[in-house]
Amino acid sequence: MKRLLFTLACLILFAAGSQAQDFVYRPTNPAFGGDTFNYQWLLNSATAQNNLEDPDAELGRSERDPLTDFQQDLNRRILSDLSRSLVSSQFGEEGLEEGVFEVGLFQIEVFQGADGVSITILDTSTGDQTTVTVPEF
Repeated sequence: MKRLLFTLACLILFAAGSQAQDFVYRPTNPAFGGDTFNYQWLLNSATAQNNLEDPDAELGRSERDPLTDFQQDLNRRILSDLSRSLVSSQFGEEGLEEGVFEVGLFQIEVFQGADGVSITILDTSTGDQTTVTVPEF
């Protein structure tokens, strides 16, 4: 009995003297709520460990053709002017001319439809076709 009382007294003394602490989880990655100052360190660490190379990285830079870039830029400019003309015809004083126009690789057909002004854009290289209808108010 004395042994049991002694053990019980020791447990009570040890329990009274022990301290507990709160466990707090702090994420490291800023994407998950961590400190934003860890971002650069994590990025540098990941870059240093990355030993894979993109096989198409060099091909993408060397295969660019200035003539093709010029043609694409010209096509974008013409389509932009056409859309500006369409908007001004619907909301401005100028009118949009009906007809079929060939611009680079695009065949553009403008006509007055039952729903409003319809523009059909055909890419002759791929056969892709887009129709835009601007309703009349």
